[in-house]
Amino acid sequence: MKLVTFTPLANAAGTAGQSTSSRVGLLTGGGVIDLTQAAPELPADMLSFIEAGAEAVKMAESVSGTAPHYGIADVSLSAPIKRPPKIIAIGLNYRAHAAESNMELPKVPLVFTKQSTSVTGPYDPIFWSEEGKALDYEGELAIVIGKRCRRVPKASAQQVILGYTVLNDVSVRDWQLRGTPPSFTMGKSWDSHCPIGPSITVDPALDPHALQLTTHVNGELRQATGTDDLIFDCFELIEFLSTAFTLEPGDIIATGTPSGVGFAQKPQAPLVIGDKVKVAITGLGEIENEVIQEPADRAQFF
Repeated sequence: MKLVTFTPLANAAGTAGQSTSSRVGLLTGGGVIDLTQAAPELPADMLSFIEAGAEAVKMAESVSGTAPHYGIADVSLSAPIKRPPKIIAIGLNYRAHAAESNMELPKVPLVFTKQSTSVTGPYDPIFWSEEGKALDYEGELAIVIGKRCRRVPKASAQQVILGYTVLNDVSVRDWQLRGTPPSFTMGKSWDSHCPIGPSITVDPALDPHALQLTTHVNGELRQATGTDDLIFDCFELIEFLSTAFTLEPGDIIATGTPSGVGFAQKPQAPLVIGDKVKVAITGLGEIENEVIQEPADRAQFF
């Protein structure tokens, strides 16, 4: 099952008499099932849906065979969770990425955060600005937490996971490395620098450590790896993080990026205006975002 947050396009087929507000749906091969129509008792926004727990997931699964209400061309897909409670990210978590960075393998996960306002949709633009020219991509597998939990043993970690999604941990490298020690959060949290989507894949049989991740820039393959190269796997990360703080429904854990980032290229290859970055993970789908000049109405004081 693939959960999405979508908005029907005005005048699209199927919108007659229906609201054009954002709501939760199921992505299928033929389009999108509108849960506000197929199961109107369910919450209409994703975070509330996740907070409703296993019964909401079960109800959504029960209508997953419904004929799509909209074709994929008749909707706009947003980030599945527009404002996650927390975005927790892990640095240097692939063996090959540690090697290209000339760094030893970490003994414990390297944790930082991205602010929730950095989230953007799976096909929305990434903003470039004069202050943030050292722009880079980081294709990542992301975990979506489904239950409020604390001190979760590794063996039980799968029970608190709702599903998985694709994430690009866009980074402004000079801001990331400022300070002693470096302040990753400042370099990782710029507006539009966390594209997520296109859906949350909910599949208890899915093995998150047997997936293939690729990142292309303008059609050129830059990153290609299996998630079996993770240093700390998804379940270890949940055990580690939940030792210190409560994980909540809708929290996102970005599990780290593999080798092939732009600043490891020779010569370095920062993202520039016009670049298109596509991150794909087998079974989860793909996101693609174009780098654009930050719009003037976003760049001004307000």
